Amino acid sequence: MLRSAQRTALRSLAVAVATAGATVLAPAPAAVAAAEAPAAATEVSISTVDLEGPAISTVKVTVKNAGPQRLRSLKIAFSGPTGWAVQPSVHSVGGSLAAGRSADATFRIQVPEKRPGFVIRTFGATATYQGGDGRGTATGTRTERSGSPLASLAAAYNNVAVTDESATGPGDYDGEGNSFSAQKLAAVGLTRGAKVEALGAELTWPDVAAGTEDNVASAGQAVKLSGKGSKLVLLGSGVTSGATGNVTAYYTDGTADTGTFGFPNWSFDPADAHGATLVKSTDGRNRPDGYGNATVQYRVFAHSIALDPAKTVEFVVLPANANIHIFDMATAP
Repeated sequence: MLRSAQRTALRSLAVAVATAGATVLAPAPAAVAAAEAPAAATEVSISTVDLEGPAISTVKVTVKNAGPQRLRSLKIAFSGPTGWAVQPSVHSVGGSLAAGRSADATFRIQVPEKRPGFVIRTFGATATYQGGDGRGTATGTRTERSGSPLASLAAAYNNVAVTDESATGPGDYDGEGNSFSAQKLAAVGLTRGAKVEALGAELTWPDVAAGTEDNVASAGQAVKLSGKGSKLVLLGSGVTSGATGNVTAYYTDGTADTGTFGFPNWSFDPADAHGATLVKSTDGRNRPDGYGNATVQYRVFAHSIALDPAKTVEFVVLPANANIHIFDMATAP
């Protein structure tokens, strides 16, 4: 007599034999729904702005409905640099826009007298609406340039950081008449025109005589710099603990990247303050009355911001913070 376990095994075998050669239809896996592509965003563009002031310039802002639905209740606001009067402040567009259609709004802006040197002006427009792409708001910006960037960082030198120990008078790195010692810098390899490797970049120590302008106290200067890389490396140090700011790299295609960086005080701050990297340290400094503070370290640092490696840098706008002193800058892989 077969036991229960044997009977169960025989039944399973019989079922397997009976279905041999038959096609077994299994339910197909549930289809994975394709992710819906996001609707195209509403486009906001700004016409060229005439900067030949003093004058009243006319500016046209265009809003294109790139969404799938009709765009309704459209309002467009336009703004220029701080202090530039705009009329009207907001323009309401009647009716609605079908998909793919555009509407224009005209504004008048008071342009002041043109400033000397290189200036970048930024203009912005904001559209608010219902329907369209469903986002409810869209923005556009435009930058206009006048003048030309300085030809090089050396052309922007405005401060004396290095003096000879026998002639300390011209130095004023920190606003109190103090400076680096040329002799002590030479002892750590920072001689005129010396190559400096930092954060993957090859930089150059200023190739000028001690006691002459050799660095930039940063004040928003625009400086030409041609190159490609994944980062912009800056060589320098700070003269307070607040030597931080934004630097913007403009590319040849008109786009830009902005990054924040900072340098520690040339003495006393932690060497990695603001995320900086120590490059060189020197013993002591030059004071108005001669060399001194021999037991204190006075230092040079490197820091960087990220770049788009696929684009070519055309020029750089330095931070508007004179506590930041820059000796050189370069792109790095």
